[in-house]
Amino acid sequence: MGMGSYSSICWVFKFVFVVFELLFLGSFVSASSSSSSSSLHPLVFQSQLDHLNHTAISEFRLLNRRFLGYCPNPSPYLQISVNSSSGGLGNEEFVTVHVSGVLKPSKNDWVAMISPSNSDVSACPGNSFLYIQTGDFSNLPLLCHYPVKAAYMSNDPDYLSCKKKECKQYKNRMSQCAVSTCSGSLTFHVINIRTDIEFVFFSGGFDFPCILKKANPLKFANPNKPLYGHLSSIDSTGTSMRLTWVSGDKKPQQVQYGDGKSLTSVVTTFTQDDMHSSVIPSPAKDFGWHDPGFIHSAVMTGLKPSSIFSYRYGSDSVGWSDRIQFRTPPAGGSNELKFLAFGDMGKAPRDSSVEHYIQPGSLSVIEAVTDEINSGNVDSIFHIGDISYATGFLVEWDFFLHQINPVASRVSYMTAIGNHERDYVDSGSVYILADSGGEVGVPYETYFPMPTPAKDKPWYSIEQGSVHITVISTEHEWSQNSEQYQWMKKDMASVDRSRTPWLIFMGHRPMYSSAPGILGIDQRFVVEVEPLLLESKVDLALFGHVHNYERTCSIYKGHCKGLPSKDDTGIDIYDHRNYSAPVQAIIGMAGFSLDQFPSGVHNTWSLARIPEYGYLRGHATKTDIKLEFVNADTRKVEDSFQITKA
Repeated sequence: MGMGSYSSICWVFKFVFVVFELLFLGSFVSASSSSSSSSLHPLVFQSQLDHLNHTAISEFRLLNRRFLGYCPNPSPYLQISVNSSSGGLGNEEFVTVHVSGVLKPSKNDWVAMISPSNSDVSACPGNSFLYIQTGDFSNLPLLCHYPVKAAYMSNDPDYLSCKKKECKQYKNRMSQCAVSTCSGSLTFHVINIRTDIEFVFFSGGFDFPCILKKANPLKFANPNKPLYGHLSSIDSTGTSMRLTWVSGDKKPQQVQYGDGKSLTSVVTTFTQDDMHSSVIPSPAKDFGWHDPGFIHSAVMTGLKPSSIFSYRYGSDSVGWSDRIQFRTPPAGGSNELKFLAFGDMGKAPRDSSVEHYIQPGSLSVIEAVTDEINSGNVDSIFHIGDISYATGFLVEWDFFLHQINPVASRVSYMTAIGNHERDYVDSGSVYILADSGGEVGVPYETYFPMPTPAKDKPWYSIEQGSVHITVISTEHEWSQNSEQYQWMKKDMASVDRSRTPWLIFMGHRPMYSSAPGILGIDQRFVVEVEPLLLESKVDLALFGHVHNYERTCSIYKGHCKGLPSKDDTGIDIYDHRNYSAPVQAIIGMAGFSLDQFPSGVHNTWSLARIPEYGYLRGHATKTDIKLEFVNADTRKVEDSFQITKA
């Protein structure tokens, strides 16, 4: 596709986006004239175009667009309580929410976890224009503070059947019950998100929510606790590692590591003012905002590559983390590297609740990767885009950081930016869709500082073992006149192949995919960048974005320039002694709902297609790279291939 046609399509998308927002204003006018108990017009909240910021996949994710009504005739006996210690919530626990005094249990009854609980919501309706997409001008918190998570009371199997009855009123002295009520309990996984939380009992389902009862707000025992530490490499020496963590404390803290070494952290954060919005407020700017606390980082120096050290982080005033053992990566130019790679992970709840965006395979993948780390055979991890899928619901970054902590705190966790971290209309991204929910890369770059040239230039390279890894942003301009293109051309041309014989190229959006979808492949990206891969003799290109696993032949311009041979065990061997073209693989199968391959469609360049959750395991020496796709659920290797120069 040529430059002109691509630009035309971009302008069409932008035009549609703006026109839709104007149409939404008109829809709101007619909707607001109806009774306060009704929802917006179905064509508004059911349209995919209506929700380009991807907040409309499930009914729960539409809560911010509902009227918050009053429940008719609530039971005078209603109670909601939470089993928690008087000292406050811990950093991670499963709490039980008990609802009692219900006269008539309904399948539409549900409980939400909301944070913060003490926000001043009185000012929210002050500027009605800002809240047109909710249609809610009555009681909050749904309007300003989107629930962190929620669960239907029917998740308790005894609730609807009312097996747990309690008599509230007797008919006579014979103790015959005149009025009995029902009860039920739900369990919520709670982690330390610093701000107070509140559990609220609703009826009306997610379509017509109304508040029945609120529990007392709960505080965390130590909202300033240093948490969610994760490591990353800052250069190719293997002698320095950056540690990044989150705390409610804005004062500098320390990292204590090695034999008595100590460093003071650099502290940063971001605010709502850093988020972007449009005519219709984005989640990040508005109803999805949650205070991130303070992000601390410090660079541990004086380490040795491929070695084991330990650290802890925090301070005497707010507490310390546990002491954690970690492994430094091998220095660039050394013999071997053992790594894992994947894209599109996200997170999933560890309870029966729903969240605004769930990636169902993420838990099984992180558990399998944790086992890999425990084996001691992993030097580093590469997560190539679509990191947390918070997409403007900022509290979900905390849940993601908590989820990856068992692995990211122990080996170098390197990342690339994806569409769900960066893209937003009028933000400078290549793609104008609102996939980041208004985050525009700010939380991503704050939580995951990579060795990039500058802010909002999220491309870099690093050498580990025998591999040079070039990481780009597919969301920033990559055309031949762009700064990023010139950088990647210079970077890959400078590789000393006698020192690091392997060149791996990583980015989020792929160049080839057999899965359907008009937005999966951008032909302009292929036309602009693929020749550079060939010119630079890239051995392996890894991409995400499409949610499955697929491996190609040695491919260029849609044609196989070379096919692998099979060894005695049936493994495909690509011989790069006579280099013909890069091998490409899609590895976006780490969590997001899988993309199935169409039946009866077979591209000759596609040699392996597996729609299963998992990750790529790599082992590179000076002469060979062995790669395996591991199914996270079964732990079995479902695809193996090898690139050799021996």
